[in-house]
Amino acid sequence: MQKSRPTQNKRARERARQEKQQKKNERRQAMKGLKASAATAATPGEDPDIAGIVPGPQPPAWENE
Repeated sequence: MQKSRPTQNKRARERARQEKQQKKNERRQAMKGLKASAATAATPGEDPDIAGIVPGPQPPAWENE
């Protein structure tokens, strides 16, 4: 009968957990950089959600067909 090696299994799980956490932190940093660059691209005093929207009547969607 062969016994399992809990220490080696535990080390492997811990290593996998650390690698996953490291990748997650790298993704977070990348997204934080993208958000920061997107925020600076907008002109000051302008809401980025409505940037580029022209007020007034809009053409009907079916005219484009």
